[in-house]
Amino acid sequence: MGPTAANSSPARVVFVRTPEAKARLKPMLDAGNVEKTMSAPVTAIVGTDLAFYDKLPYLFPHTDARSWFAGKSEAELMPGALRNSSLQGAYLIIAARALGLDCGPMGGFDSAQVDATFFAGTAIKSSFLINLGYGRRDTLFPRSPRLAFADACSIV
Repeated sequence: MGPTAANSSPARVVFVRTPEAKARLKPMLDAGNVEKTMSAPVTAIVGTDLAFYDKLPYLFPHTDARSWFAGKSEAELMPGALRNSSLQGAYLIIAARALGLDCGPMGGFDSAQVDATFFAGTAIKSSFLINLGYGRRDTLFPRSPRLAFADACSIV
């Protein structure tokens, strides 16, 4: 329920959990992502709906926000839609972590094949995957370092 610009909410998520759906996803994964994805209980495909503006009369009813986006090209829509769907994917990760789940967000897949298989006939483009489940503590990587505030931020 986190915010997005103009409450646009362009993320669309497919939760891949059945053996049949996992088998469809498997050939689209880079080699380094196959084992961890196949062993995860659920893999979320986070997509970006480039027709997100069709929902704006409901999501942002106090003004005609749909007109801000309707008729624009994919190249014009993608930066904002991707930015906001990525925020929503991050909110999903935070919510899953709050429930105690381990999360493995990743690229490393064939987007065109994922789109054709899981988003066929839509304006949705896959952005990233998130493996969700409970990792084995003996095989999980320790948390990698994070940048210090001063290395990533400035106050002006």
